[in-house]
Amino acid sequence: MTAAPVLTRPTDAAIVTRRARPRVNSTNRGQGRTGWLFLAPFGLFYAAFLLGPTVWMLITSFFNTSTVRTGLGTFAGFANYAEMLGRSDFWSSLWHTLQFTLYTTPPLVILAFVFAVLTNRMNRGQWFFRLAFFLPFILPSATISLIWVFIFTPATGLWASLQTALGMTPGSGMLSSPNTAMIGVAIATVWWTLGFNFVLYLAGLQEIPRELYEAAAVDGASNWQQIKSITLPLLGRTTTLVILLQIIASLKIFDQVYLMTNGGPGISTQVSLQLITGVGFTDNRLGAASAASVLLFIVIVAIAVIRQLVERAAAKREIGA
Repeated sequence: MTAAPVLTRPTDAAIVTRRARPRVNSTNRGQGRTGWLFLAPFGLFYAAFLLGPTVWMLITSFFNTSTVRTGLGTFAGFANYAEMLGRSDFWSSLWHTLQFTLYTTPPLVILAFVFAVLTNRMNRGQWFFRLAFFLPFILPSATISLIWVFIFTPATGLWASLQTALGMTPGSGMLSSPNTAMIGVAIATVWWTLGFNFVLYLAGLQEIPRELYEAAAVDGASNWQQIKSITLPLLGRTTTLVILLQIIASLKIFDQVYLMTNGGPGISTQVSLQLITGVGFTDNRLGAASAASVLLFIVIVAIAVIRQLVERAAAKREIGA
């Protein structure tokens, strides 16, 4: 005769565990499939127009690929990279790209911050300044280039008229001199893209509670002290984002230079992307152009990484202090 099984009452912990265990039903599975379906179009475009060309660029950089022949062509190894690193125009175009970045990044960060702070302090009419600053950013690069080419036209442009009004003798034009052509392109770019950074800063400022400024004002803090002690620290992440995005965008400069100066006078404003375009589609050497593109990509990644490391080191020093 066998003993009857002993029925034990489940403990409270087991009951809680079973209750806490999530139930995966058909509704959750359907929502997951719906999410993937929404992501599928972007994923296809991302793979077809970004990942695919990037992988193809890396592959062709090791071959003598040309636009006048089908296929990859003969294997070149690192010959394309050695050629690009040995060309003086590659290094000059890279320097012009860095020069443009140095000309545009500081004013685009500082002016955007200053104008955002001033606009945020206004109780009425903020919509007008948002529109005024952001409107040029939505214009195409061709329109911006035509506007500023007209402004910098010698003798008849607005810049020449301003020089005449100030009693100065108009010169040959800002875009006509190798010493000032890149400055002219940088001025046009600052006017064009300032609104994007302005909107980012303004959004960050509106997330700061006004009670902090009111409390600081009660304690007798001046406007500059409020900006130094409240605004700048709380906008640290926004500033990091703005600087990083601006550096990357400046290193990829092409449109304005191509439309305003076409790399001239001579090659005084030729930037890296213009050199790559010339090698790839004028000389029909896609392999060499791909190698130059990979080198520019390495420079952009290196600068972005260095910028992040410097920012982290500064944050650690502030925490340690």
